[in-house]
Amino acid sequence: MAKLVIVESPAKAKSIQKYLGSGYEVTSSMGHVRDLPAAKLSVDVKNDFAPKYAIIKGKEKLVKELKQKAAESEQVFLATDPDREGEAISWHLATLLGLDLAESNRVTFNEITKNGVQTGMAHPRAVDMNLVDAQQARRILDRLVGYRLSPFVSQKIRRGLSAGRVQSVAVRLIVDREEEINAFVPEEYWTLDAKFLNPQRKIIAAVFTGDETGKVKITNEAQANAYLARLENATYSVASVKKGTRKKSPAPPFNTSTLQQAASTRLGFQAQRTMRTAQELYEGVEVAGMGATGLITYMRTDSLRISEDARAAANAYIGEAFGSKYLPEKPRYYKSRAGAQDGHEAIRPTIPSLTPEQVKNSLTADQYKLYSIIWKRFMASQMAQCVQNTVKAEIYGANEADAAAGKYCVFSASGYSVKFDGFTALYDDTAEDEKEGKIPELTVGDTVKNKELHANQHFTQPPARYTEATLIKAMEEEGIGRPSTYATIITTIVSRGYVQRSAKLLKPTELGEAITKLLKERFPKVVNVKFTAQMESSLDDVGAGEADYIKILHTFYDDFEKTLSKAKDDMKDVKITLAEDVTDIPCEKCGRMMVIKTGRFGRFLACPGYPECKNAKPLVTETGATCPKCGRKVIEKKSRRGFVFYGCEGWPECDFSTWDKPTAEKCPKCGKSLFRKKGGVIACLDESCGFEKKAARKKKEDKTDA
Repeated sequence: MAKLVIVESPAKAKSIQKYLGSGYEVTSSMGHVRDLPAAKLSVDVKNDFAPKYAIIKGKEKLVKELKQKAAESEQVFLATDPDREGEAISWHLATLLGLDLAESNRVTFNEITKNGVQTGMAHPRAVDMNLVDAQQARRILDRLVGYRLSPFVSQKIRRGLSAGRVQSVAVRLIVDREEEINAFVPEEYWTLDAKFLNPQRKIIAAVFTGDETGKVKITNEAQANAYLARLENATYSVASVKKGTRKKSPAPPFNTSTLQQAASTRLGFQAQRTMRTAQELYEGVEVAGMGATGLITYMRTDSLRISEDARAAANAYIGEAFGSKYLPEKPRYYKSRAGAQDGHEAIRPTIPSLTPEQVKNSLTADQYKLYSIIWKRFMASQMAQCVQNTVKAEIYGANEADAAAGKYCVFSASGYSVKFDGFTALYDDTAEDEKEGKIPELTVGDTVKNKELHANQHFTQPPARYTEATLIKAMEEEGIGRPSTYATIITTIVSRGYVQRSAKLLKPTELGEAITKLLKERFPKVVNVKFTAQMESSLDDVGAGEADYIKILHTFYDDFEKTLSKAKDDMKDVKITLAEDVTDIPCEKCGRMMVIKTGRFGRFLACPGYPECKNAKPLVTETGATCPKCGRKVIEKKSRRGFVFYGCEGWPECDFSTWDKPTAEKCPKCGKSLFRKKGGVIACLDESCGFEKKAARKKKEDKTDA
């Protein structure tokens, strides 16, 4: 009888099977097998929040197969991912399969390599119920907030809305930033920017910093022009040159947060795309000559720790590829941020000597790009510092009269040259706009020639809108959510229409602002950043066995329920209408402008005067096309399953309907509307006409728009 190993994904199963051999059968649970049913709250609030789990719909057959395999196996090992979520999946599996929770049947793999798998199998343990309780607490807490608060928000603003414990705080961060931007009052300031030529006629870029009185801030055009007047016919000389040396250390290897940030800024990846690709690299890909191989360590981690074996392997590669001078004088260790779990290593390549170029042909484009920055960042973190020669020069400018009176203007120029590139030979994480320029050789007393001198107006800028990278950084700094949840949080708030992406920037929608305002006024704790961070810390204490999750749930929910009850009473007759929901369509009965509402069958038009005026009618989306049968308007419709199709507004008198999308074009033969069919064909749907033409160019434009 073989020993059974249950993992979460088929790809991971395939990689692990290769290392364990014929004495084991490795199978997949395909993620979670049991959860709180979505149809109801599924939490017994009156019985200490006892969860009511059920097998996930559609997985009954899989669970039956797992039970049969477990019964036929010599021993069962639960090898789900090495985090809280993975621990909970193992607990659910153990419960369903009737395994002894006290038995050492839980194994974890920090990396899917031969050594990683063998090490994990050699150290089985019991399911960690502290981690399970921490996951349960978070799941129950999110269910309580979502299922109790969402109906209230939907009733007050728009049907079908949801409010989440962590997602609502993320939206608040974005809304608060937008309010800062709107309230920002720009301040004017000016700079004097110069270009000088040294005796060898090399250009030196410099900026005005002050005069004989010290540093000066130019706040208006008159002040700037006054200095330009002082510098008319001025001569310039080098007053001081300070040379020095600075050392720049490499950034630590990635953790989940910094990987998502770097992938966003360097690769343009959204967080969800980053984590999906990282999961593939961790679980294993088919590498030519190696078979299924996990290329990176576990990608959900907040640790910066690396194993000594990995350090030794990295040092060996660096010494061979770059030379011993590229190795640091002593091993470099990085300290994880306060509160980090430190349960796993930092994200690193499992085989440091395996370069991105060696595996490029075995990877998808996304896998190659992500593996490249993970490999380079890790290897650079183990390399010597970059050493730079720095130069800072002050240039004095004055005309004869000012010079005689001891008056002068000061210009500053700074730059650097690389003495030893160190880790930057492989990976430089300095942003382009942060890099200083290089300046030519200067000597005190040198006379330099003014080539250009301009006064430039500027205004202080408001804080920038969040990008995915900066939002993830803010959530990490504030202690909101955990690294493994960032991608889901961002995906959720965008997909639900609370936030929209605009040129990679995250901007709140009117709906997001309305929900945030309502929650801030009525449920301040739910969207309070510090309170949410404190709750995350409490859940960490549960995972560490230092807190009782039932008490934590009571502490939160008892107060939350009172707040919800009061909000319902205070806002009994209040309905919030969004500007985007108000139309220019007048009510035929009372003349008010109708508003868009959402019901169980979708969106419709209703009179805002309800209950005085109960007028309501379907919301029609016109296409601009006319019916080929009767000439009336063709409108957009939805099938019972939610698919869009097009039909005549005169239904049921006219039965015209089609899946083909209407266009603004008219048929050159009969003058009726043309429709876009599959395969890039534009056609007239009047059977007596039959006109068709290819629409290759239009198809390309559609693809671009999409």
